[in-house]
Amino acid sequence: MRRLFDDELNDIDANFTEMGMMVSETIEKAVKAFIDHDRDLAQEIIDNDAKINQREVELEQKSFEMIALYQPVTSDLREIVTILKAVSELERMADYARNIAHATIRVKGNVRVPEIEAALSEMGNRVRKMVEEMLAAYVKSDDQEARRVAAKDAKVGEMYDRINEKGISKMERHPETVIGSTDYLNVATYLMRIGALVTNIGEWIVYLNTGEIIELNPESSNLV
Repeated sequence: MRRLFDDELNDIDANFTEMGMMVSETIEKAVKAFIDHDRDLAQEIIDNDAKINQREVELEQKSFEMIALYQPVTSDLREIVTILKAVSELERMADYARNIAHATIRVKGNVRVPEIEAALSEMGNRVRKMVEEMLAAYVKSDDQEARRVAAKDAKVGEMYDRINEKGISKMERHPETVIGSTDYLNVATYLMRIGALVTNIGEWIVYLNTGEIIELNPESSNLV
């Protein structure tokens, strides 16, 4: 019975990690599509969102089945609970990436602001890297690494503030950029929220290792 449980737990671990990489790739593609005004790539992201949603459902169902069948306790139960919580965070990240894709679909003929687009690209790359690093922390069950990755969210907040200031300044001085700059601010907001969700996963990794439920970045808890 124990061997069967371990095999099934390893299977949902692998599927969770695979879903995380799917989400990371989706974030990367969403930002690229927005910067490049690539509506075809944006539509591909929107169309593929159902696959990520389905992966979430499958992982949740399997987790509940394991709880019912094996009635795990202590560290085994914490691992399943961590997956249940973290998979929900991943699905919400994908939703924000889909929102970026929808913003790309809406963009048509807007006045572009290269410096803001460059800042958004940098912010997107940073957030995507945080997702990948947090997944690695989960695979290694390294709560100290999870804390370090979560701490990087402060930089994401700083990047958001700079983009926000630039966007508002452009709108004030150049009214023709209002529509485009509004989309820039929306995309920056979605990326900031993804960063907060990465932090949430870090909190569940800490719970997995210690049994403690904590807030790593309390100031970002109201963002998501």
